[in-house]
Amino acid sequence: MTYTFNAETLQVMIYANRREMGAAAATAAATRLRELLSRKEEVNMIFAAAPSQNEFLAALQQAPDIDWTRVNAFHMDEYIGLAADAPQAFGNFLKTRLFDALPFRKVHYIHGSTREAYTRLLVEYPTDIVCMGIGENGHIAFNDPPVADFNDPALIKAVELDAVCRQQQVNDGCFAQLSDVPTHALTLTIPALMKADYLFCMVPGPTKAEAVRNTIHAPVVEQYPSTILRKHPAAILYLDAQSASLLQPENA
Repeated sequence: MTYTFNAETLQVMIYANRREMGAAAATAAATRLRELLSRKEEVNMIFAAAPSQNEFLAALQQAPDIDWTRVNAFHMDEYIGLAADAPQAFGNFLKTRLFDALPFRKVHYIHGSTREAYTRLLVEYPTDIVCMGIGENGHIAFNDPPVADFNDPALIKAVELDAVCRQQQVNDGCFAQLSDVPTHALTLTIPALMKADYLFCMVPGPTKAEAVRNTIHAPVVEQYPSTILRKHPAAILYLDAQSASLLQPENA
């Protein structure tokens, strides 16, 4: 099953399950990556670290005919105060599921870098592709509603995580209890993500249904951070039947 429609400039694609969703998103991202590599010496990609990305990341690794030695990788957020070797650390999540599996030219981890240094890297390597998700509270990266800024002057900043965001980490099985979840993080800002030429956003599962509905139907305001995706000229939102379950009938 595939159903597609547009919400302003945002293309929305709905699949029967998260496996089909992840495979389709990986195929599209790989096609775009090959096209970019055909005309550029290097391509710069930013990845999200979350269980919602698992099917996409697994499928992307299997994509044929990609010269990963010409791809520079970044990730979009990282906890503050978590041990460097903690499996919940987003850099480690991606290292295990993607970065160690492919011969990237360079992988730039947020942990161990200063905000100033990571900002310089983002300027030096302008983003071609962002592969991302949406949080239960509508966040993109760790831009929760209280700290989201569509006109943020920074590319990366420190933020306090809101309660819904922290509880999601427990719901996802990343932490045993809320008290284990760090209270602060470093995140790429919304303008940093929106600077990318292409956005691929994968959002499966029933716990994301309300966030998806808001993404499509709510006003484009910082209270609903993911609504800004409707203003990007080349963004695609990939859903499964569960995450699309609250969309209005004409959109589902």
